[in-house]
Amino acid sequence: MTAQAADPVRCGWATSAPDYIDYHDREWGRPVRGDDKVFERITLEAFQSGLSWLLILRKREGFREAFAGFSIPRVAAFTESDVERLLGDARIVRNRAKIEAAIANARAALDVPGGLSDLVWRYADPDSPAPKTTADVPAQTPGSKALAKELRARGFRFVGPTTAYALMQAIGLVNDHLADCWVRDPG
Repeated sequence: MTAQAADPVRCGWATSAPDYIDYHDREWGRPVRGDDKVFERITLEAFQSGLSWLLILRKREGFREAFAGFSIPRVAAFTESDVERLLGDARIVRNRAKIEAAIANARAALDVPGGLSDLVWRYADPDSPAPKTTADVPAQTPGSKALAKELRARGFRFVGPTTAYALMQAIGLVNDHLADCWVRDPG
């Protein structure tokens, strides 16, 4: 009789649904670079504000189709008719303020010298200490406050310090996998 391997230790938030497990194990906290990819994450984090991340994960493919693959130039060119189209698209979260923010953010991203990805990655904090428990994970940090302030100064919307920190966690600017989580240092 062979012993069955135990499930790997994961961050507590990631264990409640298979979608979370997959996202945690394959994506969350892994470095994401590239203007369109970072724009996608900013947009999805903004849409998540006040909602469950699981809802956003489950609608992510619909968001990608509805928002032209998160191509910054294509979204920046959206018009009021696109806003109306998006408000009628059940594959996404239909919130006018968030839809209009995504378009405004694409337009703002076009004007970022050096690109959106480089701007966001200036706020990386790879040496942040490993949290031991979820209570050790902050909702925002001085770095997320500074990133949010810079993005807002450039015309971005729905990018407060908490949303900016969620972005930083999601795209690897900080490593908030718990100290005993297998993904923190997968070897």
